[in-house]
Order: sequence, then C-alpha cells, then structure tokens
Amino acid sequence: MFLSFLALSKSLKYQHGSTLSDETLVEKYLSTNDLEWLGMLYQRYTPLVYGVCLKYYKDREDSQDAVMQIFEKLIIEVGKHQIEKFRPWLYVLTKHYCLRQLQNKTSELHRFEKFSGEQIMESDNYLSPLDEEPEKNMNKALQECLEKLKKEQKVCVELFYYNEKCYQEISDQMNIPLNKVKSYIQNGKRNLKICLENNHG
Repeated sequence: MFLSFLALSKSLKYQHGSTLSDETLVEKYLSTNDLEWLGMLYQRYTPLVYGVCLKYYKDREDSQDAVMQIFEKLIIEVGKHQIEKFRPWLYVLTKHYCLRQLQNKTSELHRFEKFSGEQIMESDNYLSPLDEEPEKNMNKALQECLEKLKKEQKVCVELFYYNEKCYQEISDQMNIPLNKVKSYIQNGKRNLKICLENNHG
C-alpha cells in the first residue's frame, strides 16, 4: 500500500527533497506540477494520516485504502488553498475526509434499509432462505432485481429511494409528467416484489 511512497527514498530527488521544508515542497509541486515533490511531502505524514484514519475507521485495510485516496484528493486540493502550515492543514483535510466517508456510508445504509424494509414487509417469505447473511444477500438480490426492471422504472426507483428525490424532482430531471413518475415507482416496486418472491420466496 505504501510502496509507491517508500520507493521515493531511492531517488536522488528525494535525497535533496528530504531536507526541504513542507512549504518549499508545496511550492515546488505547484510550480512544476511534479507529483514526486508532493509524494515526498506526503510520505512525511503518512503515519499521521494513517493514524487519523484508523481512529475513525477502526479497520487497518480501510485506513490504508484511505491513505491512498487522500493522496489523490490532496493532488487536487493543495492548489486550491493558501497553506500556511501543511501538517495541521493535512490533519484537518484527513479528518474531514474520514467523517464525510463515514457519513456517506451511514446515509447509504439508511437509504438501503428504507428501501429494502418495504420489500421485506411486502414479501413475508423473502428472508427465510437468507437467514445466514440477510443484509449481504438482501443487497445482492435487490440489485439483481433492479437490473431486471424496465429502464424508466429502474431510474425512478433508484432516484426515489437511493437518491431520496421527491416526485417533482424526478419529474423535472427525467422530463416526464408527475403521474408517470408515480406510475413507474409503483410498478417498479410491484415488479421488484414479484422478482424477490420468484427468486427467493
């Protein structure tokens, strides 16, 4: 996971860059657009970034993945801000990144539970063969059935449940009448229920 950063230590540029200040490395990256300068700087603080990620994610693999994703975000963000002190700025960037990811994950789970909960209530037999891993199997089954819907039904159902759009917003986005939106969602739900019962009932 960290090999790309560790490999920098073998370069002559790194030998020189290791003696430069954080602010100088930022300036060199911004003036040359050479990712190696930014990589040198980021390598200094990967333990800090990893530690912050681990604090929030409580998982080593997720934290290691986040370290790489934050570097990709850093490439974009570093040029957008006037950075006086890199270390505290990076700490805040990392913290906000982790919190946003956790918030998005929670929101996605909430939307899924809201969506799948209706299907469970409408299909009494649905969970019986899936007791061992209900959430994993539920998600897979719903995705499979969603893919079988007609295009308009699938789009409307996903916008309504997963993106939490209201009927009017969906109508405007798809450029179709409001009654069509309601019809697509109702028919989509009915077809999902039938699909779930046929495949897993």
